[in-house]
Amino acid sequence: MDHAASPRIDRTAALLLLALAALWGSTFLFAEIALRALSPMQVTLHRVALALPALWLVLRWRGLALPRSARVWGAYLVMGGLNNAIPFTLIFWGQTHIESGLAAILNASTGVLGAVVAGLLLRDERLSWHKLAGAALGLCGVAVVIGPERLTTLDPRNLGQGAVLLAALSYSLASVWAKLRLAGQPPLVNAFGMLAGSTALLLPLVIWREGLPSLDYPAEVWGALLALSLLATALAFILYFAILARAGAANLMLVTLLIPPFAILLGALFLGERLSPGVYLGLAVIALGLLVTDGRLTARLRRQPKRRSKGSTQVP
Repeated sequence: MDHAASPRIDRTAALLLLALAALWGSTFLFAEIALRALSPMQVTLHRVALALPALWLVLRWRGLALPRSARVWGAYLVMGGLNNAIPFTLIFWGQTHIESGLAAILNASTGVLGAVVAGLLLRDERLSWHKLAGAALGLCGVAVVIGPERLTTLDPRNLGQGAVLLAALSYSLASVWAKLRLAGQPPLVNAFGMLAGSTALLLPLVIWREGLPSLDYPAEVWGALLALSLLATALAFILYFAILARAGAANLMLVTLLIPPFAILLGALFLGERLSPGVYLGLAVIALGLLVTDGRLTARLRRQPKRRSKGSTQVP
């Protein structure tokens, strides 16, 4: 990829990136509040189902029609499972055992893992050396976050961390599925179809396992659910595609680096969470892995000696 020719991040795109990172970073806080009264699967169902009407209004406002093809709706069903139902439930379940900030840090491995999965499954996504190096750094970062002493033990905290990592894998598979099956559809239509698919999957499953939702929740739980669905899902999708159109996919990937700081800050302010220094070190290693995976960091380092040789004086 020629990064020199890729779209740049202007001031508007930078503000949109920060807003999107804040919305997705707040997901972990809102989920923590909702989990006080609901199961992880119920939180996921409310998140996707309540976001549907909001996105439908946006589609109507923009004059976008829904597809009529059964094949496309079948693809939305799979996409809803891989990108919403499975990862959301895994992350929320993981949060019942680990801090919200830690869940956000582990979720940041999605960018590194996604590049490797795409390289293995897609012909036009070459698995280059910098993607493999980034993946290696990402795995090292995850190991540091989990802690060497916990890598050889099995307890609820480890299972919670493992659930978040499985969610990252599910997101990676969803990206491949979207590229293979949904590339020809308008992005916001895909977002609506995906949410509809995940709602269709979750509603009967929740009723079967846990009965009909009572909807008699405390005000703070309802507030968290509405924030999850309307802000961190519906509005976040709108911002996501606005940034994609304005700054490109490569620059959009930077939001992955910005989500954990927001989640950690919100967890500290409102939940009193404190993470160990090793967790922050692991986050730094994962962030480095993401930058290496992206390729721009290594490309800039390769160009730097050439620029210095053109008459610049450098003090040794």
